[in-house]
Amino acid sequence: MRAMVLEKAGSALVYKKMPVPEPAAAQVLIRVLACGICRTDLHILDGELDRPKLPLIPGHEIIGTVVKSGSEVRDLAPGLLVGVPWLGYTCGRCKYCLEGKENLCDNPLFTGYTIDGGYAEYTVADARFCFALDESCRQPGSAPLLCAGLIGFRSYQMIAPGAKNIGLYGFGAAAHILIQIAVAQDKKVFAFTRDGDISAQEFAKKMGAFWTGGSKDNPPGILDAAIIFASAGELVPKSLKDVDKGGQVICGGIHMSAIPGFSYDLLWGERSLKSVANLTRQDGLDFFKLLKQVAVHTQTELFRLGEANEAIARFRAGKISGAAVLVMDELPSSG
Repeated sequence: MRAMVLEKAGSALVYKKMPVPEPAAAQVLIRVLACGICRTDLHILDGELDRPKLPLIPGHEIIGTVVKSGSEVRDLAPGLLVGVPWLGYTCGRCKYCLEGKENLCDNPLFTGYTIDGGYAEYTVADARFCFALDESCRQPGSAPLLCAGLIGFRSYQMIAPGAKNIGLYGFGAAAHILIQIAVAQDKKVFAFTRDGDISAQEFAKKMGAFWTGGSKDNPPGILDAAIIFASAGELVPKSLKDVDKGGQVICGGIHMSAIPGFSYDLLWGERSLKSVANLTRQDGLDFFKLLKQVAVHTQTELFRLGEANEAIARFRAGKISGAAVLVMDELPSSG
C-alpha cells in the first residue's frame, strides 16, 4: 500500500510503499477512501505533541470501508462504511473510564499519533471505536466530521443551552461545520479570524455568521459564550473580555500557545474557562444522530495522498477555506 510517513518531528512526510496491515482480533482492516487534515496533525508534525509513535502514519479523520474483520469483531462486516476518529482505544479500567469519562482515560491510544492513522490506502482500527456511517457519508467531504465536527460538537455541548450570542475564535474546519448547527438552532454567531484575513471573514459570512472581524476587534455586543478553535493562547483573555457575566469560554484545541497573564476582573462575574479533551464514543453517536436532523455541508479542498506535504503547507499558511482532505483514488469534485 501507499502511505505518507512521519519519520522525525519537524521533517516532511515521506511517501512510502508498505505492507497492508493485518487486523488483530478486535480490529478491522479498512480501505481508506479519504482522510482529513486536522490542526492536531500539525502539532504532531511540529513536535508540539511530543509522544508520537515513530515512524508514524498520521491522520485521524478517516472515512473508509471494512475489508476484513478480526476474530472478535461481530458488528462491522466487510463492505460497511465506517469513520475512524482521534480516540482509538481506552483501557476501560481506570477511574475515568469507569465513570463514563473515557475521553480522560489514563491509558488511551490516539489515531494518527500513538497508533497509525489514515494517510494511507489501508489502516487498521479497533472496531469498538469505529462509527458505522450512512451511505450519504461516502464522499471526501465527510472526513472532517470525524474530528473537526466531533470536537466542535463536544465544545458546543458544553455551552449553556440558553446562550444566544456565540463567538467562534478561529474560523477553519471545525468552526465552518459548527456554525451550521448553531445557525440552525437560532444562535447568532460572531466569527473572529486572523487579523486582516478578509477571505476568511467573507467565508464566515457565507456560512451564516451574524458578524465577522479580526481577533483583536470588539464585537458589536456582549457574547454569552465563546469557543476558541485557534491555538493562540492570547485569545483566552480576549474572549473573557468579550463574554458577559456568567459567560463561558471553551478552549476546543488539544494544544495552545502560552496563555498570557490577565487581571482577575476578566474572570470575575462567574465567567468560566474550560478545556475540551478528546471525545467519547457517545459524542460520536449523538453527533451523527444530530446530522440526520440538521443539514451540514463541508467545504473542502481535495488533494491526492502523495500531495500531503503540499496540502499541509497550504493548511498551515491559512490558505484553505474549510478543510483539506486527502483522497486515495482519483480526485472527485470538492464536497
